[in-house]
Amino acid sequence: QVQLVESGGGLVQAGGSLRLSCAASGRTFSIYTMGWFRQAPGKEREFVAAISLSGGSTYYADSVKGRFTISTRYAKNTVYLQMNSLNSEDTAVYYCAADPSRGIATMKYDYWGQGTQVTVSS
Repeated sequence: QVQLVESGGGLVQAGGSLRLSCAASGRTFSIYTMGWFRQAPGKEREFVAAISLSGGSTYYADSVKGRFTISTRYAKNTVYLQMNSLNSEDTAVYYCAADPSRGIATMKYDYWGQGTQVTVSS
């Protein structure tokens, strides 16, 4: 089993930045891909970004490309999501996810965190 804990959410003004962190514990050696998803009120959960822990390849949703950056400190079992130029449409609960076998284009993950709220005020 893998446990994921997100942190770093909060309230930020439009145009500002936030960095989310996701700390993994448990059978972390089994993780192949980690990703971030988000869910806004009244909307379905959507993919944001993913990273391969083996080679560092990344994959982004078009809506965040150029503004968000996913990265990892593999030795610390932590994945980050640097979010810049935030706007009101980025307001959502952000979830970290991990999977032991699927690649960065997958939308299916075996493990999920509890989520952290990001609110962008205009």
